[in-house]
Amino acid sequence: MPRIAGIDIPGKKRVEVALTYIYGIGPSRSRDVLGKAGVSPDVRAEKLTDDELAKIRSAIDANYQVEGNLRRFVSMNIKRLMDIGSYRGSRHKKSLPVRGQRTKTNARTRKGPRKTVAGKKRAPGPK
Repeated sequence: MPRIAGIDIPGKKRVEVALTYIYGIGPSRSRDVLGKAGVSPDVRAEKLTDDELAKIRSAIDANYQVEGNLRRFVSMNIKRLMDIGSYRGSRHKKSLPVRGQRTKTNARTRKGPRKTVAGKKRAPGPK
């Protein structure tokens, strides 16, 4: 398995797909990196030569922020929003959707499993 940006990319997959295993690189960015490195997107990752791997590494390092640096950058942006007390920051603090989605229904991914609340007990009626 070739190692790029601290990640072991799967060797059996095409390089274009294998690069998407790196945090911060999706399909379109993967094609851009391979174009800048001059590597065919159809070759399998395990068949890459050391020279091609070096070109891909240098293209990623020179042009993109990936893995640890990108994760740190994103978390610092979220922390900044929370510190200044913005609406988006408060939504992050409360673990609620940030981008205006409805929460009365359909926010289960962000809110987590339902928390059951006990219903009201009826007062006993006359017998």
